[in-house]
Amino acid sequence: MRVQRSTADLSQYPDLVVVYLGMRVRKPRGMLRLLGIGPDLYRSHHDRPDGLLLHEDIVWSLFPPHWGARQYWRDLDSLEKWTRSLPHKQWWARFLRDSGGTGFWHEAYFARGGIDTIYDDMTTPTGIARFAPTRPADGRLRTTRSRVFGAGTAPEPPAAESAPDSR
Repeated sequence: MRVQRSTADLSQYPDLVVVYLGMRVRKPRGMLRLLGIGPDLYRSHHDRPDGLLLHEDIVWSLFPPHWGARQYWRDLDSLEKWTRSLPHKQWWARFLRDSGGTGFWHEAYFARGGIDTIYDDMTTPTGIARFAPTRPADGRLRTTRSRVFGAGTAPEPPAAESAPDSR
């Protein structure tokens, strides 16, 4: 029997953004942080914020625990609006104060071209960082919009971000 092939018609989604993200436990206390992401943040995906087309949970590994998601967003504006709203904004501010023994990362792929990566407290490289060199995400490299689309007006980060300390 012949294979039946099909493809997705993305003509209605010219600005589609696909985001992979994950949280990896780095220290024993990180398991509490991973499990404590909180029902509000988890529920916010299932409440379908404007622009979120699909959210899929992913277990990257069981040991060390490394969980995450793949999300499809209508456009970067929708994704940024969600990251700057509660409960995500509150969770992100707390994470930036103390990663709680975890590392967090995301990789975003844009239908119109471009890839964004960010790795916070990821002591073991993952994804693109396993083959490409990394550098500090400061200055022009502070926000997704400026990393992907270059200089220009980028909105403020969802939470106050200070320069990384030397750990």
